[in-house]
Amino acid sequence: MSSRPSELIVQSFRNASRAYSDASVLMHEAIARKAGLSGTDHKYLGLIMDKGELSAGQLADLTGLTTGAVTGLIDRLEKKKLVKRELDKNDRRKVLIMPNTPNAIRMLEPLFINLQQQTSALVSSFTEGEIVTIERYFSTAVKIMQGITESMNEK
Repeated sequence: MSSRPSELIVQSFRNASRAYSDASVLMHEAIARKAGLSGTDHKYLGLIMDKGELSAGQLADLTGLTTGAVTGLIDRLEKKKLVKRELDKNDRRKVLIMPNTPNAIRMLEPLFINLQQQTSALVSSFTEGEIVTIERYFSTAVKIMQGITESMNEK
């Protein structure tokens, strides 16, 4: 049976979590700049790559952006040949946003090599039990943040 952490430990964890979040945002902004993107365009490109294909409406729902902002985003990414628009085969009025994954990887992979090497070394320094605990934290925190995002994006 484990005891509850002290308030000092909880506060220290919150501070470390906040510092991690801030460092992540700043690092991704720097990577995006090196790639010729804005930080948000870089992160939304990642979402598009993860989903494989999305309609503009689905992307607007997912991100909370207006349809006009989504159009601007897609225009910028398409100009850099990172996504392309295709007509939906089932509904020719609907336009799908398709990632150009090979181009995106070619552009971003060199910028992530150092990060991947260092984080792999860090992760391998933990025991399996520690990794399971850290993963449980991140997985649960992601679900919490997704729920909050969805409630704030409700129209």
